[in-house]
Amino acid sequence: MIDTKASVAKTLFLGKLLHTNLLPYPRFPEGERETLQMVIDSIDRFMEERTSDFPRFDKEGVQHDAFINALKELGLFGLIIPEEHGGLALSNAGYSRILQQLARHDGSTALTVGAHSSIGMKGILLFGSEEQKKRYLPKLATGEMIAAFCLTEPGSGSDAASIKTKAEKLPDGSWKLNGQKIWITNGAFAELFTVFARTESEGGQISAFIVERKFPGLSTGHKEDKMGIRASATTTVTFDNVILPPEALLGAEGKGFKIAMSILNNGRTGLGGGCVGGMKRSIALASTYASTRKQFGRPIAEFGLVKEKLARMSMLCFATEAVVHMVGHYIDSGVEDYSVEAAISKVFASEALWNCSNEALQIAGGNGFMKEYPYEMIVRDARINLIFEGTNEILRLFIALTGAKEAGDYLKRLGQGMGDFLSDPIKGFGLLSEYASRRFSFISSLGRERIPDLPQSLRESEDVYLNYAGKLAVATEGLLRRYKREITEEQMKLRRVADITIDLFVGLCVLSRVASLVHERGEGEVQAEIALLRLFTSEARLRMKHHLESLESNEDGSADTIGKHISTHQSYPWDTL
Repeated sequence: MIDTKASVAKTLFLGKLLHTNLLPYPRFPEGERETLQMVIDSIDRFMEERTSDFPRFDKEGVQHDAFINALKELGLFGLIIPEEHGGLALSNAGYSRILQQLARHDGSTALTVGAHSSIGMKGILLFGSEEQKKRYLPKLATGEMIAAFCLTEPGSGSDAASIKTKAEKLPDGSWKLNGQKIWITNGAFAELFTVFARTESEGGQISAFIVERKFPGLSTGHKEDKMGIRASATTTVTFDNVILPPEALLGAEGKGFKIAMSILNNGRTGLGGGCVGGMKRSIALASTYASTRKQFGRPIAEFGLVKEKLARMSMLCFATEAVVHMVGHYIDSGVEDYSVEAAISKVFASEALWNCSNEALQIAGGNGFMKEYPYEMIVRDARINLIFEGTNEILRLFIALTGAKEAGDYLKRLGQGMGDFLSDPIKGFGLLSEYASRRFSFISSLGRERIPDLPQSLRESEDVYLNYAGKLAVATEGLLRRYKREITEEQMKLRRVADITIDLFVGLCVLSRVASLVHERGEGEVQAEIALLRLFTSEARLRMKHHLESLESNEDGSADTIGKHISTHQSYPWDTL
């Protein structure tokens, strides 16, 4: 039974594997599987008929109205909206699987649908009143209204708390909205916007609002000319004395920052699903090309270095699929805190897609660089994933600092227990015993709680994750004791902590997935899947070992010196002349 109060990723910072939330690996209910297959079949038929259109859309930088209307007719804007409001009521995991299928055909199409459902109207689903849901969800389900998410501003990219768009509360309870948002996906044709503005309320400084395009004073700019996902419509949105009715407030006044972060966390399975789709397309294209392209008298698929590329691409895709589906399962199961797991899935998925698409282009050689082949467009489309919905740098800091807080809270509780030792020795001894047992388990295999019913052939991989979870806990505790509150300034060390956490959680998701396959089909039938696990675990172990060692022995000071030097000159100051 899954523990809805606990977080697998945060528990890693205490040196533990929360196996109740890892095994068995989640599966789609049979009824939803049937629905998903029908939707996927419809998507494939629809998208395959338009394969030749997507490069043209990319070149023109537009999705034509007829195409958007066809997406509406397919019901793709109502995927996660409840049935009583006209939607398909898919689970988060099911929705992610649909985004995956769209992305296997075209990244811009997946983004248009995903920006609507993952973030554009997600706030109404999560925080809307019954009146707001009845008013908007039926129109959002049919696509009569397409939604957009308005958070980013010219001066506040990753620093969402510094937004300047302002909503002034008027005496009659209405609001006057002024400001500008940038890089808004679907901005050109959205009819509904979830907007975050500064309200300086007692409960917080930012509030969320539902804003309709028809409100006077709202305008959108020209479509941005982008490197990738060029067909999706990205614009500025400007609010010039836009008067909002009192009922436009979404959720509680002053709780906008929490609402924004909840929407982004909840919507990450859509982005992750899109990344999986892009990887599966890259693997299919690259493996087909490698099997037919001959060099030195034989297919390049027979060369060791090409086989290695295909293996690592497949391993990254398998791992991404494992972690994205697991996070969707947590959301669907009512887990209360999955923020770190969601951030991990975004970072890992986006970087895996970037690596996978780049390797596919490399396998295609010179052809991969030419626009008549699909590889260069896939690479361009992949790049944005490392930036939007929170840059990977910011998310790494979030992962590490959130985990460190978990460890810090434990140490604080321990310290309080020690302080009460004389007045309450029973309580004090209990905490001391817990701490001693915990520390001993980090440095010894004795006392570690192993995953029950794990196939024996997978125990070696489990040992790696058990071992490095303990090492992560010790390392985090050491950093907290050394730097205390100043830990927030140690970004290079925090990045290493985050990367260890990412490898641990993703590796455990892969372990769970393979373990369930062994139980279902037998070890003899899943040798390729076991090989994927072993490859991921082997590479993860080397990375984690390196990150741990470089927490103590590194050249961070040299990097800091060089970075300051370059910033001072604002250029590369060396030349051989």
